Amino acid sequence: MRAQLLDGPRPTGLLEVVRHLTLLQIDPTAAIAPNADLVAWSRLGSSYSPAELATALEDRALLELQAMIRPSEDLALYRADMAEWSRRGELLAGWRPSQRDWVQANDACRLDILDRLGSSGPLTSRELPDTCKVPWRSSGWTNNRNVTQLLDFMVLRGEVAIAGRRGRDRLWDLATRVYPGDPVVPFEAARRIRDERRLRALGIARARGPECRVEPMDVGDAGEPAVVEGVDGEWRVDPALVGQPFSGRAALLSPFDRLVHDRRRTLELFEFDYYLEMYKPAAKRRWGYFALPVLYGDRLVGKLDATVDRKAGVLQVNAVHQDVAFDGATTAAVEHEIKDLAAWLELDLALTS
Repeated sequence: MRAQLLDGPRPTGLLEVVRHLTLLQIDPTAAIAPNADLVAWSRLGSSYSPAELATALEDRALLELQAMIRPSEDLALYRADMAEWSRRGELLAGWRPSQRDWVQANDACRLDILDRLGSSGPLTSRELPDTCKVPWRSSGWTNNRNVTQLLDFMVLRGEVAIAGRRGRDRLWDLATRVYPGDPVVPFEAARRIRDERRLRALGIARARGPECRVEPMDVGDAGEPAVVEGVDGEWRVDPALVGQPFSGRAALLSPFDRLVHDRRRTLELFEFDYYLEMYKPAAKRRWGYFALPVLYGDRLVGKLDATVDRKAGVLQVNAVHQDVAFDGATTAAVEHEIKDLAAWLELDLALTS
């Protein structure tokens, strides 16, 4: 909890939060609020305004990279990866070689995009030419979305970057115009620093875990080895956090919050069973469409089933599911957070009878 800035003393500003957590995840789902804003609110409270995030992105104190908002100075830790993307694709199995091959097959389109951005950027993806000879094939929503898929790979190559937004559309430009000119950190050193910072943000994590395409859940050899009683295998901990005094508080968390994002880790460490049920039929949901995990002190104690009705101007609380029976202090603290959430959203609070 302390590593995730969810203990009693709150951080003082948005940049402090993002620099410590290393990222805010962007997700299009905004059943309560956009994930990046909800995570920031859970740390900063109602003093936080989404306008702060918009300003930080506009001023480029923060940058978008692969659906994550990161401190602009951290780009130096990813530039070596970008420079090595094509070569490393030849050395690794799985999905990378096929991605590299698809980009190479559409090299003419890649060059067309760079030329258009160089002369007229920043532009939305709809304003960029689709001259791909080989269409992008997938079983999901990206099928035949050639330009957007190619742009994502060009981000990995360090050629283009998100320069801002026009409404909900991303604005693309040449990376040289967007990214800071900080010296590039060599590949191995950057990987080690990222592992150390990830562990500092998580507090405890596995040394090795399943591969994740954007943000890993494991931390390599960072920190010190540790064993969690009752859980198989070795963990890694940030020794700077061990033995420090702790004072907890209540918090309502986004389903994409890093404290609960790794569902297996959440179950192993906190014995907290949680899944995002928005894709389930309503009749099969246990906790609600977009239930918010409820934290109290050092335990995850329940889920808040709430929905936003902007037209009616209300935050509708359907249920507070208690994984463990709430005592009076827990009930009061959770109710206070719910009221604070409604106030922050500038909505009236409505309770299902």
